[in-house]
Amino acid sequence: MNQWRVTKYNPIYRDEHGHFTLREEWTSPSEIWKTINGEVLTLDKYLQVEATYIDSIIKFMDASDLDYLRVMMLSINTISEEEKTSALYYKDFEKIVLQEDKIVNRNEIRQICKMILRDFIFCQFYNEDKFFVHFGWDYYMYIGSYVKCLPAIEFAVNNDLFVESMKSPYLLSERELIRTIAWNEVHSKIIIGEEELSNNLLDDYKKIFHLSEEHPVIGSFRIREEDREFFQPLIKHQMDFKKYEYFFNAGD
Repeated sequence: MNQWRVTKYNPIYRDEHGHFTLREEWTSPSEIWKTINGEVLTLDKYLQVEATYIDSIIKFMDASDLDYLRVMMLSINTISEEEKTSALYYKDFEKIVLQEDKIVNRNEIRQICKMILRDFIFCQFYNEDKFFVHFGWDYYMYIGSYVKCLPAIEFAVNNDLFVESMKSPYLLSERELIRTIAWNEVHSKIIIGEEELSNNLLDDYKKIFHLSEEHPVIGSFRIREEDREFFQPLIKHQMDFKKYEYFFNAGD
């Protein structure tokens, strides 16, 4: 698969280790109206860059001949009442019904990307093993495709983005994945126990969590009490759903 890092960061400002340290840049919409390198990041300037990121994703989809993607590793942040009065919060966001592994079309992708880039939600996109879009910290984006996507690269570059051939740090092979069950006390978010699972039960995990055949079973999933019969033989800890909450986690 061809993979690229697509960002607004000019690589000439990276040090010998590849870190972007030679120039100050905004890295989040929370910096709107701040002065950076003697220039104010206005709302319009932010929205222009955001639109370029999203348009570039669609161009890479076009070049890959794809009409839809699937949602992966979905996490929805709690949005405060103050955030809902922000110029970055659109009421249309509330119309989007999101769930893990959902198929989303181009219009939905545009809206979801706005929510991701504005830190309201987090997710990645994929289409089997043909294509992915990964979002990282500090406005980093990684795209992978089985197609070389030359028109999309040209579009991104012509719109002031920088496209570098680079493996996504978020792309994990099945061999690299570690899957565990973790638990915390009810009403507490502090993990107090964790046990590693076998990865050769992939088809079973997909059935338990109602995932498609294409889903790589990466992310975090809450374990329901009705699934105790399946998971209990896999760990030494005696599951007690009255006392603990259980989560299936898969990552590196």
